Amino acid sequence: MRVLGVDPGLRNMGWGVIDAMPGRITHVANGVCHSDGDNLGERLLSLYNQLIEVIDAWAPETAAIEQTFVNKDAVGTLKLGQARGVALMTLAQAGLPVGEYAPNAVKKTVVGVGHAAKDQVDYMVRLQLPGVKLNGPDATDALAIAMCHAHQSRGGRGLEQALARAKG
Repeated sequence: MRVLGVDPGLRNMGWGVIDAMPGRITHVANGVCHSDGDNLGERLLSLYNQLIEVIDAWAPETAAIEQTFVNKDAVGTLKLGQARGVALMTLAQAGLPVGEYAPNAVKKTVVGVGHAAKDQVDYMVRLQLPGVKLNGPDATDALAIAMCHAHQSRGGRGLEQALARAKG
């Protein structure tokens, strides 16, 4: 299963692609889409176009995105939500099923602690994807989101298979 993880942001939208096989996760690619333009509409359009390029280049089968959290800056939260909306629309337009994960769920899955620091996430991503060259903290977070989705999807498939066996 090829998974695209997206860390939404208006200035920098991180992305990471992994291949998840039973008992093994491997790095495929990672990077950051940088918004460009003089106004919000142009910046969102540039993120859309760049994310389309990522999808076309790496052909993911599924995707995962981080849920928005509300912080003290309402305007910043709204802009983040708009960038996240563009990412969700782009993923849906590409026909990708999308998992959504809270930041603490991603950290708990990848690090083992829901309130892990950025450097702990970075360390665990590097540990689980040996030899990976990370293209910045946004790309690191996107890989962590993809890894979380791979782990959660595997667990969900196992449950579905167990329920199917129980039904006979």
